[in-house]
This record gives sequence, C-alpha cells and structure tokens, in this order.
Amino acid sequence: MSKETPALFGKTKLLEGQIDEFLDKVAEGAIYFELGITAYIKAERASEACEEKLSQIITLKERCQDLRRSIINVLYSEMLIPDFRADVLRLLTDLFSLLDAMGNNFQELMIEQGQNYQNEGNISTTEREITKNSFLELVKVVAQSVQTVIVAARTFFRDPKIVRDHIYQVRVYESEADKISIRLKKRIFNTNLKFSEKINLRDRVDAIDAIANKAEDVADELDIYAIQRTL
Repeated sequence: MSKETPALFGKTKLLEGQIDEFLDKVAEGAIYFELGITAYIKAERASEACEEKLSQIITLKERCQDLRRSIINVLYSEMLIPDFRADVLRLLTDLFSLLDAMGNNFQELMIEQGQNYQNEGNISTTEREITKNSFLELVKVVAQSVQTVIVAARTFFRDPKIVRDHIYQVRVYESEADKISIRLKKRIFNTNLKFSEKINLRDRVDAIDAIANKAEDVADELDIYAIQRTL
C-alpha cells in the first residue's frame, strides 16, 4: 500500500478553516456569477436580481481579500509549511483572480445596460433566442470550470494524489467553453446586426470564455503543485 500524503496543515485548524472559507467564497462567487448573468440575459437588462448578485460578488471579493491577508500572516508568523508556502500563496492569488474576473466581467455587463441585445428590427426572434440560449450555455459551462477547479484545490490540501482527476474535468469544461464560444460568434456574425454591435457581442463572448481559460491555467499550476507534494 502506498504511503498516504499527510494533510498539509496538520493540526492547524484555524488556518485550515480560513482556507476552506476562502475556497467556499470563490465557489459561491461562481454561483452568483451564473445566476446574475443568466438573469441579465433572460431579461435583456440589468434587473434588481442582477444588482443583488453583483453586490454579493463584491462582498465575497472583500471577504476573500481579508482572508488571504490573514492566511499570509499566519503562514509567516507561525513559520508553517516553508516548502509549500509559496505554492499555497500563488494558488490563493490565482483563485482570487478568478473571482475578480467574474466580478469585473459581470460589472462591465451591467454598465453596458442592455447594449448586448439590440432592437428587434435588426435580428429575428429565432436568431435572438438561439443567441441567448448559447450565451446561457456558455455561462453555465464557464461556472462549472470554476467550481471544478475549486474542488481540485480542496483536494490538493487533503489528498494531492487525486487532484489530477478534477484537473482533467476542468480541461474538458474549458474545451467545451471554447466550442460554444466559437459557435456563438459564428451565429452573431451571421445576423443582421450592425458591425459595431457584432463586435460588442463578440467581445462579451470572449470575456466570458476567458474565465474558463483562466480556470484551466489555475488547474495546470495546481497539477504541478500536487506533483511536488507527492514526491
């Protein structure tokens, strides 16, 4: 039987709890991101529900910043895990960047205030619904990529030998997001929208898809950290 890799923080329950909460908040942010943008796309405007979800993401970001500062302080003041400290701090920074990207993306969408869907005269009802459904599909897959990389991060702290199973799923979600975004952009450029409107929609698709790309980047780094822990 192979020797089991010990838990990274051993009996340091305070630090373990802080990291668990940090991961919880990033995962929660992915949920609010999906719910908020879904509400926006369905209503084709910034509704009260959208404002609520954006506010919740902003609150999560503030809490994660506080947690990250506290975790850094504990790691250095208690001289914990010197061999893996840098990896843990980079991982937390990368995960926070995912939450930050979701918040910024959603906020930019809200600022545009409905400019993603133009008047009915420029695009047919069928085209409109297909485009909206594809956007919803993209947002769902992107949120799943973030949720899965959070699961991989939790596994890194508890059982790094099985991190790769979750990392593979992140890569699948990222690949699927790319396929959806390509199909969606083709549909957008086949509509009768003005060119400037097509560019606006394309940029929005790319911004959402970029979050899945970022999740895959985090997963790739996490793969390396996990291998180092099991050596």
